Parts: sequence; structure tokens; C-alpha cells
Amino acid sequence: MRNYEAPLPEMFPPPESHRPTLIGEQYMVVAGHPLVAQVATNVLDRGGTAIDAGVAAGLASNVIQADMCNLGGVAPILLKLADSETVWNIGGVGVWGQGVDVGMYTARHGTDMPEGAACSVVPAALDAWITALKQFGTWKLSDVAREAIKYAEDGFILDRRTALAYELMGAGFTKWNESARVYWPNERPPIEGDRLCQHDLANTLKRVVSAEMGVTREESLENARAAFYSGPIAESIVKWVQSDGGWMEIQDLENFRNEVTNARCYKYKDWLVHTGDVYCQGPVLLQALSILSRFNLEVLEHNGPEYLHLVIEALKIAFSDREKYYGDTNYTGASVDQLLTEEHIEELANYIDMNSVVPDLVTMSVLDSDDTRRTNTRKRDTTNFSIVDSEGNAFTCSPSDTIDGNPLVPGLGIMVSPRGVQSRINLDHPACVQTGKRPRLTPAPALALKHSDSEFPQIMAMSACGGDVIPQGLLQMFLNFVEGGMSPQQCVEAPRIATLAFPDSFFPHVHDFGRLHVESRIDEATRADLTKRGHKIKVWPSYEFDASGTAMVVDLRQPSGTSRVLAGGADPRRLLYALGR
Repeated sequence: MRNYEAPLPEMFPPPESHRPTLIGEQYMVVAGHPLVAQVATNVLDRGGTAIDAGVAAGLASNVIQADMCNLGGVAPILLKLADSETVWNIGGVGVWGQGVDVGMYTARHGTDMPEGAACSVVPAALDAWITALKQFGTWKLSDVAREAIKYAEDGFILDRRTALAYELMGAGFTKWNESARVYWPNERPPIEGDRLCQHDLANTLKRVVSAEMGVTREESLENARAAFYSGPIAESIVKWVQSDGGWMEIQDLENFRNEVTNARCYKYKDWLVHTGDVYCQGPVLLQALSILSRFNLEVLEHNGPEYLHLVIEALKIAFSDREKYYGDTNYTGASVDQLLTEEHIEELANYIDMNSVVPDLVTMSVLDSDDTRRTNTRKRDTTNFSIVDSEGNAFTCSPSDTIDGNPLVPGLGIMVSPRGVQSRINLDHPACVQTGKRPRLTPAPALALKHSDSEFPQIMAMSACGGDVIPQGLLQMFLNFVEGGMSPQQCVEAPRIATLAFPDSFFPHVHDFGRLHVESRIDEATRADLTKRGHKIKVWPSYEFDASGTAMVVDLRQPSGTSRVLAGGADPRRLLYALGR
């Protein structure tokens, strides 16, 4: 019987977001593709941890999202274990091979960085997956790779958006016969409903897994790793790189190991936010937060003109430090601790004028050209996923390197990471080309912890895609939660802005000073106000693909709660999908 004292339907508020915020107690997964989310939840349902599920999701991403990432590409990871508050960073990006430096590079290519092996670095993704599993996981590689192998061998049905990606990217990869054979198998763009099979990739994965033999689990994983980084697979990689004019020796693969380090962090209000070090652009998020901490965001209208001006100016200034200081931490003198000192952040914050944009001189790197065109920039893309389980294990990652970046190596079904496009051919730049050096990486996940009265901290696992927009998407998503009081799904759906007022991370590193992209859902009055302050507005459509695709998993439990309440937000700008239990 109806309760006539209950509110009538028209008295309820409108939905807070287009999708509901998903809630779970045992686990929460937000992944870049629905099938990848299913792979992760299958592992969790069978007793695996978030780490095991993360490795399985990563391997599955390399198969299901070959338009966004690759087994021969990059895979930066942040993770924590249930019994520890230490957040670990697995670098996830390869190094330049032997015999190359700026002088050698320019002698061969001048001021150009041509496609192909000329921008290839050692593949890092597989080593990152195995490193995470070996040091922090519990399962065997054969178990976490099972579904990736199945999807590569038997294929999977393409959804409309993924099929469209292969059509649009075809201009980049169909000039390579091996890539065209796999991804346009019928000599035409694939369409929704087609089955995509990657038999060579399946065989490569099976060769790696079949080598997983040893007395201990750790020894078995080492043997599996060796099957890729030495022997016939490594020889095929080196043969292709050298034949195409790149720099790589078998020793470069044999000696390569992803660095496992403590993540860098900054405390913003009650949240300790972690990212990778300055080998990637993760600390842009930390520096922007530290600059914003000098201002009282609480008194400003959330996503109003003053708030947005302040956020974008903080980002521009943080990006200027990226240009001046960021590079492989084994080769540069910069440290996050130095860049986050009170004195340095105060100096940066003083550049902000609430009535005007920061002068171009502040955001410009003197090391770059005066070319202000953002055309013909060699854009790549990325996917991402974030996972937290009820025990407090967390895994967040942004795998990358796409099939239009390099051709597939014949017989392997993988490409060799073209991440060298994010290095500089300028000796004075901290991210310059050098043997053994990592390019300055754009993919950069984040993980935040908040202490309360309970025995374990709340967790917020975040990830994003979108090149130079990655830290911008992360910052806005995080602030939507902490300052705006939004639900996780609201946080990822809220209208977004992005600045391009700095040299692009991708060759040829052009810039567009003053340019501010604003999604159309930000009202005209706010856009007019920002224009008066000096921003050169370009309006994006609602839910713009290039505005980053973000994922958030956060523990919503109250301080007195004894169990986790895990909530997931999945950005509709991409194919991100949340699943929980």
C-alpha cells in the first residue's frame, strides 16, 4: 500500500549525474573499457587482490584497447598494499638505447623526429605488469594473463566507438602493412559488430607465459620476463629497430628494469596526494595543489569565473616548472621536494593576478621555438583504470602508446614504444635524448590517502588519459570532490577546462600561449568573464573527448565506519566503465 505521507515524485531533485555513482563493499573497478572492467572483476571474484586484478586489467587493456595502449608501450603504476600506507610508483616507461645522444640524433635527423624507430625506446609495459605482480601481487602470470590471451586469440566484438577509433587512426597505421593486416583485416575500416583477432599478440603472450617455470613464484615470474627481454622476442625487437634506423641493442632490453620507488606526495587539506616523480608530469598536480593552497577556494563559487581563473593559472605556472625542471630523475638535478618548498611555491603563487592572466614570459620555456601553431603535433592517446578492494589494496594506472605511433613488429603483434616523441633534441633541455634516459612521460595516475578516526585511511584512486590534459583532468576531478562536495560520478562528469599555454609534450613541442579550452556547459557569462581576464577562449562541445577521460574510486565511509564503502565514477567522455560488488 502506498504511503501517502511520502514525498511525491515531482518533489525529488533531478538526477545528480547522467550515470549513477556505483557503490560497492568488496571492491570497485573503473576501467577504460567495459570488457577490461569485467576482466578485473573476474579476478577479484576469484579471490585475487586489487594488485592481481590491476595486472590482469593492464594485460587485457593491451589487447582490447590496442587503439590506446600496447604491450610494447608504457604503463606507469601507483599502488598500495592493505597492510601499509606506503604508496609505490612503478615507472612504466622505457629508456633510449645505446649509442644515441642529441649530437648523434641531430646528425642523423637534423631538427626532425621522424616516425618509426627513430623515436623508439625499450618496451616497458610487460616489465611493469610482471614487476607489480612479483613484488606486490599474489597470483601467477598465467592466471592473470588468461583472459588477455583469450581475447587476443579468439577475438572480441568491436563496439561502435572502438571501431570508429580504428577507422580514424587508420591514416596513421595503414601505411604499415603489418599493422593494416591486423587492424584493417578486410582492407577496410572495421565496423561495429566486427570481431578483432590478434593472433601474433596471443602467441607472444603465450610464449611469455609458457616460460613461467621455477621453484618459487618469484623465480617463475623472472623466467617469464626473460622470455620477452632476452632470446628470440628481444632479438626480433632489436632487429626491427635497427633496420628502421633506431638505436637499440639486445643489452638494452636485457638490462632494463622499471624503477620501483616511493611515490612523491603533497598534503592538500586532509588528503595526502601521491604521484610519480619528475620523470613524468605527475608532480604538476602536486605543484598546482600547493599553489592553490595559498588561496581560499572555499569562498569562491565552485567552477565560477574566479575559481576557474585561479585553477587554470595555477596549472599554467606548474607547467612552466615542468618545462624548466622535469626529466628523468637519474639524469636531472630537480627533485619534487625542492619544487614544493614553501619559498618556491610562494614565489610561484605570487605570479597570479586575479584580474589578469599570467604573462607569457612566465609560462614560456626559453628552450623552445616561437612556433605557436598546435598543428601536426604527433598526438598519441592513453587509457586508464583504478581499482580498490575491501582490504585496502589499491592499483591505479595509465597504460599508453597507440598503434598509429609505430608499426607492429612482424610476428610479435606488438610495436616498440614510440615514447621518444616526448624527449627533446635540445641538449640544454632536462628531457633531452640520451642513452639510458627515460622520455618525460605524460601518463601519470594519482592516489590519495586521508586519515580519520578509523584504523585505516580512506583511499582515493585516480587516473586519467589525454596527454597534457591528464594532470588537468586529475586536478579538476579531485577538487570537485574535496572543494565542490560532488559525488564521484559528478566529479568526472562536471564541465572541464584545459590550458595549452605551454610547450606541448609531443614533438614538435609547439605551444599556444593564452589558449583556454572550455566545455560548452560552462555558461556564456563565465566564459565572458574569463575572456575579460585575458584568456583566449575556444569552446569545446559538451563531454569533449580531448578534455581527458577520468576515473575515480574513493572510500566514502564515515570516520566511525568499520568497513569500506567504495564508490566509483566513470567519465562518459571515453569508454570508461565502473563495476563493483
